[in-house]
Amino acid sequence: MANSNLTKAKRAKNDEFYTQYADIEKEITAYLEYNPDVFRGKTLLLPCDDPEWSNFTKYFAQNFERLRLKKLISTSYAVESKTYKGAYQPTLFETSAPYYDKVKTKKNGKIFTLTRDKTGDHTINVDDLEWHYLEGDGDFRSAEIKALRDEADIIITNPPFSLFREFLAWIVEASKQFVIIGNKNCVIYKEVFPLFMENKMWSGRTEWSGGLWFETKDPTDIDKVIEGVNMKNVSSVWFSNIDHGRRHQPLPLMTMADNLKYSKHKEIQIKGYQKYDNYDAIEVPFTDAIPSDYDGVMGVPISFLDKYNPDQFELLGSNRGVDQDPTRVYGRGSNIDGKETFKRIFIRHRKATK
Repeated sequence: MANSNLTKAKRAKNDEFYTQYADIEKEITAYLEYNPDVFRGKTLLLPCDDPEWSNFTKYFAQNFERLRLKKLISTSYAVESKTYKGAYQPTLFETSAPYYDKVKTKKNGKIFTLTRDKTGDHTINVDDLEWHYLEGDGDFRSAEIKALRDEADIIITNPPFSLFREFLAWIVEASKQFVIIGNKNCVIYKEVFPLFMENKMWSGRTEWSGGLWFETKDPTDIDKVIEGVNMKNVSSVWFSNIDHGRRHQPLPLMTMADNLKYSKHKEIQIKGYQKYDNYDAIEVPFTDAIPSDYDGVMGVPISFLDKYNPDQFELLGSNRGVDQDPTRVYGRGSNIDGKETFKRIFIRHRKATK
C-alpha cells in the first residue's frame, strides 16, 4: 500500500502532507538524548511549512525555552503557488491582524519568528510568535528564503516530496545541519546515496517499518480517518546529519553457518547465500540474515540503512545510480542466474578493512 501511495502522491504532486506532533516529538527527542545541547543557542528554520497549522512550528515554539533556542523561523508557501490549492480560508489569527491583506494572503508566503517574550508572561512559547507577509511566495529556491537558510544553523521540515532532490541539494549547498523527511527509495538517487557513503547523511531515529502517517488536506487522497482527521500513509522516513544514539547500536548477527541452520527466512535455509553473476558479492535479501563472519562484499536491501552502524559496516555502493565498483566493470544491475534482483546496497564488515 505504502509504495503505491507514494507513487500516486508524486504523480499528483500532492505535497500537502502534515506531520503528526507525536512523530516530531519522538524524532527530536532522540537527538536531545544523545546531546542535550544540540539545539542550544541555535537558529532553526522550518521552511515549506504552514506555520498556523504546522506541528513543527507548534513543537519548537512550545519547547523554545527547554531547547534553549536562539531563534525560530517558520515560513509558508503561498496558496496560489501550490499545486493542490483546495478551499482556502484565512484564519482568524491572520484576519484579525492590523496588517491583514486580502491579496497577499493568497499570493505571498508568511514568515513566523520567535525570539522573545512578547506577551509579558515571563516565558517564550507559541503565544509569542510574530508574523508578517513575505515579499515573495515562500519558495525555498527564492533569494528571500535562501537568506533565511544562510542565517539558520539547523533546517527541520517535511519538504515537498516532488522536490526532495532539489531541497536536499539546497541544504547541502549551504552546509547546514538538518532533520528532514523523504521517501525511502530516495536513498539510491545519485544525488543522495553519495551523502550516505561520505557519512554526510544518515537515517533518523524513527524506524523505517510501516512508513509515516500524515494528515492530508486533499479529500480525494485519504487512506483512513482517525478521530475525524483525514490521514494518509506514505513510505517515508527521517533523514539527518545530526547524531543520535540508535545510529551507533551494533546490529546483532549470527554466523553464516547458524543462519543456514536457524534463520527464520526459509529462503536462506533453502537457497543459502547466492553469488551475483556479474559481481563478486553474495546476495543477502534480509538485513537480519547478514552473516557476522563473512569478510567479502554483500548485497543487502535498501532498508539496511535503517540499521546501518558506520562503526560496524562500510558502504561500498548501490546498484541504482551509483556503481559499487569504482572501475565501472559491474554496471547498474545485480543479476543472479541471469535475472536482475531488487535494489541492493553493497556493504562489507568494517573488520574486513583493517
